[in-house]
Amino acid sequence: MERDVIATVFLPIALGVIMLGLGLSLTLADFKRVIVYPKAVIVGLGAQMLVLPAICLGVAHLFALPPELAVGLMLLSASPGGATANLFSHLAKGDVALNITLTAVNSVLSLITMPLIVGFSMQHFMGADKAIPLQADKIIQVVAVILVPCVIGMIVRSKNPALANRLDKPVRLISAVFLILVIAAAVIKQRDEIGGQFAEVGLAALVFNLASMAVGYFLPRVFGVMRKQAIAIGMEIGIHNGTLAITIALTVLESQKMSTPPAIYSLIMFFTAAAFGAWMARRPEDPSEVAKPETALPKARTVA
Repeated sequence: MERDVIATVFLPIALGVIMLGLGLSLTLADFKRVIVYPKAVIVGLGAQMLVLPAICLGVAHLFALPPELAVGLMLLSASPGGATANLFSHLAKGDVALNITLTAVNSVLSLITMPLIVGFSMQHFMGADKAIPLQADKIIQVVAVILVPCVIGMIVRSKNPALANRLDKPVRLISAVFLILVIAAAVIKQRDEIGGQFAEVGLAALVFNLASMAVGYFLPRVFGVMRKQAIAIGMEIGIHNGTLAITIALTVLESQKMSTPPAIYSLIMFFTAAAFGAWMARRPEDPSEVAKPETALPKARTVA
């Protein structure tokens, strides 16, 4: 009964509040930047949707993760960036506008890419006969919980910006509380096995997190993306929407074990993101990149 209440009531509400907070920070301009400033966005999305799952697959094999834990980590790799990436990017002097754009676009695209990546990972790690089928009705429910609150938030922002600004801080606070509660619930539900599972997947989650941030920062630099934007991309693909991954693991895949990697990763990523942000904030800006209006994204609201 407790499991049903958490999976069917608490998790959808938590995810809905987080997506409402994201919607309150979005405008149509955040999507238009894909066309106006395509380079940084394309590199960021390519790193997040293509490179990241490939790295995660390699990490899962490198550490010989049990099938369900491997699928749980792959599920996390397919989830979009968390809204908290915007705050860390701001503190690290990154391009927050790019973070908002990447989060917005990838949240929509993940509705297509997540089922594909999860389906592949279950087939790859568990085999066709053991894989848990993706239930269409529950996928639709998750899609609704993602899109509807986000659209409502965008409508509020569009119709009444002052109200959206007033709601922004309390909704961010509530979102942070929900995130902590979701992680705590996932850990508590697995408390009898969490020690052994942390030993199994903890190091893999840390390596994947560090690799994500490294790829997110250095790959854009290879393609000539400005440092501020590279910082934003590093934060975006290093900080995932753990609540979404945990929700799908418990409600769609109906596997508590698969929810463990997202929960553990969500604990780790705040420490590594803080360290990465502090390192970047202390580095002096590149003088050659300070005055490049043609490559800089428009200034955006700072949201968490």
